[in-house]
Amino acid sequence: MAKEFEIKDLGRLRYFLGMEVAQSKEGISVSQWKYTLDLLKETSMTGCKPIEFNAKLGDSINRIPVNKERDQNLVGKLIYLSHTRPNISYAVSVVSQFMQALYEEHMKAVERILRYLKTTPGKNLMFRRIDKRCIEAYTDSDWAGSVVDRKSTFGYCTFVWGNLVTWRSKKQEVVARSSAEAEYRAMSLEICEEIWLKKVLSDLCQKSDQPMKLYCDNKVAISIVNNLVQHDITKHVAIDRHIIKERLDSSSFCIPYIPFGQQVADILTKGLLRQSFDFCVNKLSLIDICPNLRGSVENKRAFTFEL
Repeated sequence: MAKEFEIKDLGRLRYFLGMEVAQSKEGISVSQWKYTLDLLKETSMTGCKPIEFNAKLGDSINRIPVNKERDQNLVGKLIYLSHTRPNISYAVSVVSQFMQALYEEHMKAVERILRYLKTTPGKNLMFRRIDKRCIEAYTDSDWAGSVVDRKSTFGYCTFVWGNLVTWRSKKQEVVARSSAEAEYRAMSLEICEEIWLKKVLSDLCQKSDQPMKLYCDNKVAISIVNNLVQHDITKHVAIDRHIIKERLDSSSFCIPYIPFGQQVADILTKGLLRQSFDFCVNKLSLIDICPNLRGSVENKRAFTFEL
């Protein structure tokens, strides 16, 4: 780059826009530890205790007003924090849906997110060098999970050479008439994500093993993919079906089935019990750089994060 542009070498990257980067023989870790502690200090939550949370979040009935500007700013900071914390992406995405009309009920949900961050301020993403050169993805959807409009929430996470690089948790734009339809739409979006990542690797002169894998836990959606007959019941997802079928025919993709209990993308679509939540966090290569800060109360309680 120095041959084309006038640049200055500042040495190894350590801190950038609130993100801390550490390099070692084990790999590269990216965290927002200081950003998290500053956020807890700003909201006076440094001394809070973790609590259980298991409730559906919808339009507020009581509509108790709050400081809109201050609380919107707080939710915005949580959105930025989720750039390195996929374990809170689902909860933050649900809360952010009410950004234009925040009430006390919604801010109680935000407080519960902060209480969870209090127990895990040092969670960071770990990137390790491995010989496995393939692109793998997990996709899932929570059919009709929204109590407001019954739309489904889909989520996916993509691993390049065994390391998590992209993830997403978002409510679908239309109401799905079945769980298979919701899963099918999520699959087509993730396939486009994997194609883009493969193109980026190609531009960087990096080859990936074939075929790319997309793990799904819905057998009906997988059977529709492998069914060569176009039935009337799949006309509403015909475009998605042809996108997926074209890639399968070219042998650039395969869609293996994965059991429900091993679906990593569950953490991006719904609230999970503590055991399942910890399983997904470990699979996402999230490690704790300061495990001693965990409270004894948090270790004894089940943690569900269902909004």
